[in-house]
Amino acid sequence: MRDALGEIGRVPEFLERVERADDPEAWRELEYRLCLEHDLVPPAGFAALPRLVPLAVSDRRARRLAGLIVRCSAGHHRCDALLAGTAAAIADFGGQLDRHLRTRPADYLDSFIDLLAVAGQYHWSAALGDFSDDFYPVDCPHCAVKVMIAIGDYGRYSAIRDWDHGDVDRRPLRPAFPAELTGTGRWMYDTAARDGQAALAEGIAHLHGRAECPRCAALFTVADEYAAANLPRL
Repeated sequence: MRDALGEIGRVPEFLERVERADDPEAWRELEYRLCLEHDLVPPAGFAALPRLVPLAVSDRRARRLAGLIVRCSAGHHRCDALLAGTAAAIADFGGQLDRHLRTRPADYLDSFIDLLAVAGQYHWSAALGDFSDDFYPVDCPHCAVKVMIAIGDYGRYSAIRDWDHGDVDRRPLRPAFPAELTGTGRWMYDTAARDGQAALAEGIAHLHGRAECPRCAALFTVADEYAAANLPRL
């Protein structure tokens, strides 16, 4: 299996080193070789998952690296058959992440995003932030005008983005009530609320709420339009 440096046979050597003992140099090599620039995974990256996941139980570097690899699963890696063989390891990783989130760790958002990727929600794992400075561009489903959705400390609104004047003609978002949420939105909200992540849960409620188009005044669900435009075609 070629790694990101184009070499064959080196990754097992470094995996053996980190399995035996804490080895910062070996971890640095694995980070270079298994996930290129955080958006491209070579075959060795997917092949390494079954050995990385057991380490991720107690090692944050293994958890981070396994998460980066899973996030890239929807990319153009041409490793579909190899990835399919890691399904059990990825499922185990999802259970680990859920248990880790319940401890309310310092890396909560990163682990939450990794869990979204495990669940196949790659569009959210690629875009979700902490809702302090998040923007989601969508097209109005009624008039096709480009609408910018802002969810952050500066406001929660839909607007037309003008590169000279900023976001103009702002309309406040209408967050969903928790009882209205279904599917992925309900799972995202319930997980964040369960773990005491109030700001994240509130942002998710706005993301899965409704926006008013500044051009035609029609209402639409933000998450539906964003997902329709960005969900990978696997």
